[in-house]
Amino acid sequence: MTTVLIVDDQPLQRYGFRMLLDSVPETEVVGEAAHGSEAVRKVAELRPDVVLMDVRMPGMDGIEATRRIVAAGDRSRVLVLTTFDLDEYVYAALRAGASGFLLKDARPEELLSGIRAVAAGDAVIAPALTRRLLHEFARLAPAGRDGSAEDPRLTSLTDREREILVAIGRGWTNGEIATRFVLSESTVKTHVGRVLAKIEARDRIQAVIFAYDHGLAQPHAG
Repeated sequence: MTTVLIVDDQPLQRYGFRMLLDSVPETEVVGEAAHGSEAVRKVAELRPDVVLMDVRMPGMDGIEATRRIVAAGDRSRVLVLTTFDLDEYVYAALRAGASGFLLKDARPEELLSGIRAVAAGDAVIAPALTRRLLHEFARLAPAGRDGSAEDPRLTSLTDREREILVAIGRGWTNGEIATRFVLSESTVKTHVGRVLAKIEARDRIQAVIFAYDHGLAQPHAG
């Protein structure tokens, strides 16, 4: 059972999400919040597995709420839902520690799949937007960053693990990595887990950000 907190300033939107989640046995809505500060309080109180987080809300927005929830070190993971296409809010949310991003017009099965993935510790981005997101991270990454070798998180990686990190930064799936490096998917999964642990990334999205910030990946590669 995956517990979910719904955060949206529109009552009808919250009702729609609740109706969907209540219709399947594997999810349970444990609460709702209408703005960011209420979301932060309820996450601390209810400790849901997943927080469905709207971005634009009065008062504390979803970006700041996500940042505070992640900073608190709780187990709850944030899945950002927005009616807006890729914009500065989305990048800010992911850098704040959100584990995924979907548009509100996603199909019900996509939302349910995204919730399951985020609850399992994976990351999810609306499939049609992944490549554009990677291009934008490359554009916004710190220019001329030099000093990757001095980062102890990078120096702790083996050569193979560094290759895996570069592949993650390019947006490759485990299957694509397995094919490229002639490895089994179970071996790739093990490598990915070790890479995430060593670079202190919560999930693949944070690993992508790390790879771009350290100049290890370019979106046109691969």
